[in-house]
Amino acid sequence: MNTDQFKALLAEKGIQLSQKQMEQYEKYYQMLVEWNEKMNLTAITEKPDVYLKHFYDSVSAAFYFDFNKPLNLCDVGAGAGFPSIPIKIAFPEIKVTIVDSLNKRITFLEQLSKELGLEGTTFIHDRAETFGQNPAHREQYEVVMARAVARMSVLSELCLPLVKVGGTFIAMKGNQAGEELQVGEKAIAVLGGKLQSAHSFTLPVEESERNILIINKQKTTPKKYPRKPGTPNKTPIE
Repeated sequence: MNTDQFKALLAEKGIQLSQKQMEQYEKYYQMLVEWNEKMNLTAITEKPDVYLKHFYDSVSAAFYFDFNKPLNLCDVGAGAGFPSIPIKIAFPEIKVTIVDSLNKRITFLEQLSKELGLEGTTFIHDRAETFGQNPAHREQYEVVMARAVARMSVLSELCLPLVKVGGTFIAMKGNQAGEELQVGEKAIAVLGGKLQSAHSFTLPVEESERNILIINKQKTTPKKYPRKPGTPNKTPIE
């Protein structure tokens, strides 16, 4: 996907990008490739692939959820900033907090945000399990997102404790979403969530399947969750 296709296909979805925003994506791409030579940020480095599989794929959450309002969003395990930074560029009014367990990635994100001139971004080095027990962040976010972090039962324990009651957890998944959702149903319910909608679509050009699961937080998460680091993955709620 070249940059013109990126802009045109998002415009078809009602997302209009200015020249400044296109320049921010270009700068993002350049920094991603430059820093990737020093640290492992992504295996995807060809420009058309980055625009398709990282930028377009990240922004695709906005096809099914309205980001056109001031929102306090937390991105769990964002790695090189996906999906929240591409969404932040397209929707500058949202506030973004990224938590990631690798400090070198946080260093990259801080520099990236500075270079792109993004406002309302916070980057925190922590494990999602301990972050979710921190009163300053627990149940404080209108939206919590994650993309390609863990299977649904595990991901729910890492993300749902951070969502305000009445807020939304958005999980961005590949072609295993249906199976993961079935296994993860118990965890979603235990943690206070309920599936609102599941959306499936095909990524342009390469035509691989993508799924976006939207979960409402209906009640407070029990205090014992998330459990100590490593436990959600070792003994998931299934």
